[in-house]
Amino acid sequence: MQTQTLERMESNVRTYSRAFPVVFTKAQNARLTDEAGREYIDFLAGAGTLNYGHNNPQIKQALLDYLAEDNIVHGLDFFTAAKRHYLETFEEVILKPRGLDYKVQFPGPTGTNAVEAAIRLARNAKGRHNIVTFTNGFHGVTMGALATTGNRKFREATGGVPTVGGSFLPYDGYLGEGTDTLDYFEKLLGDKSGGLDVPAGVIVETVQGEGGINACGLEWLKRLEGICRAHDILLIVDDIQAGCGRTGKFFSFEHAGVVPDIVTNSKSLSGLGLPFSQVLMRPELDVWKPGQYNGTFRGFALAFTTAAAALEHFWRDDSFAEEVQRKGEIVAERFGRIAAWIREQGIEASERGRGLMRGIDVGSGDIADKITGKAFENGLVIETSGQDGEVVKCLCPLTIPDEDLLKGLDILEESAKSALR
Repeated sequence: MQTQTLERMESNVRTYSRAFPVVFTKAQNARLTDEAGREYIDFLAGAGTLNYGHNNPQIKQALLDYLAEDNIVHGLDFFTAAKRHYLETFEEVILKPRGLDYKVQFPGPTGTNAVEAAIRLARNAKGRHNIVTFTNGFHGVTMGALATTGNRKFREATGGVPTVGGSFLPYDGYLGEGTDTLDYFEKLLGDKSGGLDVPAGVIVETVQGEGGINACGLEWLKRLEGICRAHDILLIVDDIQAGCGRTGKFFSFEHAGVVPDIVTNSKSLSGLGLPFSQVLMRPELDVWKPGQYNGTFRGFALAFTTAAAALEHFWRDDSFAEEVQRKGEIVAERFGRIAAWIREQGIEASERGRGLMRGIDVGSGDIADKITGKAFENGLVIETSGQDGEVVKCLCPLTIPDEDLLKGLDILEESAKSALR
């Protein structure tokens, strides 16, 4: 496989091609193929962008049909038939069955565009600047979103330019079991000398993906919602990685029965890996003036088309969500078994996550890298997350066949044993 041109010309900032140094050419559902013809089981799925697998046939056909008819591809924020079809489908299939009433903003193609728009909207709606965020949170690397992202690696890459506008508080479990970190939040809100500017909003991931697959407790999330309501603070749920079914519900916050004021979606929203993001907001929060937030690619008709096809095919009833939950239990059981074996070797390890957003914390980035490196040698693509990359992270396609899921788990278990013996 020829990688010389790629290595010579692409910036040093690249990451995944370092961990997986082959040239991939084809992909279908949960399998990737490199140009030498070798197949790999994919437990990465575009970092959670391919919940419905690579080249899902139903979604792909909708795209091909749309293109074949010379329909609008790029339309700024024109009214288009593709946008109307998506919005009607989203309202009918997702919002109404869940009793949700949101207006929809299309801020641009990426998750960080959605976060930028959400935090700016919260500030405009409340007339306050501060956004509360949480330890280990990841919300993007543009400057506004970076102010709410905890990882020092990303924050130091600004070249010394300070990030402003975010106040970090401890996430659920950050201070250990038995400590409700929201006690601290409430204490600060009630203390005029506590140093916390009353926030416009709180942004939170119900499962922190890049932060190490930390799943907050459902009661903790409900309490957070209650605190926000009591203090006139907007609750923003960043559902970019945990949404679109990854946790076993379309929205990850459904498990707790909360109703956020603002929601951000991206990654798997388009259904086929096309760039697409949206911000959902309670109608009364739509205080934008025309053109106050814009972007050249906020009307990507191809993504509207594939997103609508994904909703129609997978979310008309509960069967897909139930399958995700079933597969998630399989992964949880196997990850628990692998973690138990690792502990027998004298290394602290634990399983964590929700649905098919799962991880094994091995306490060390070096150990996690050994495991994932060996897994790649054995035909499995899987990454790490956490502050030091200490969590082996499974984001396999939600559509993965049981055969591939079990084979991937076998590879991971054997790779862990081979790497740590």
